[in-house]
Amino acid sequence: QVQLVESGGGLVQAGGSLRLSCAPSGRTFSMYAMGWFRQAPGKERDFVAAISWRSGNTYYSDSVEGRFTISGDNAKSTVYLQMDSLKPEDTAVYYCAADRTATPVAITTMSVYDYWGQGTQVTVSS
Repeated sequence: QVQLVESGGGLVQAGGSLRLSCAPSGRTFSMYAMGWFRQAPGKERDFVAAISWRSGNTYYSDSVEGRFTISGDNAKSTVYLQMDSLKPEDTAVYYCAADRTATPVAITTMSVYDYWGQGTQVTVSS
């Protein structure tokens, strides 16, 4: 079983930046894709960003497009999320996820992911 561990969350003022990291705690596996999702209090978990290692394509939600950047190293099953120009509405618990194999379902969808981290809190103050 792959255990993913997120780090890099914290408290930041609006307009600031944070960089989240996600890596497996033990053995590494090559994945088809990795992604980031977030869940604000009282809301559902939503897609933030994803990267397909096979194509190199990246995907972003409309709310973070142009402000967040996903990157990583598939050989290490490691993914990063650079978050710039943060807004109070970005406040949430951020989760990373890993998808082992390609499926017809888009990697922007939660259901394709096989492994999840425990989450890291990001709080943006106004």
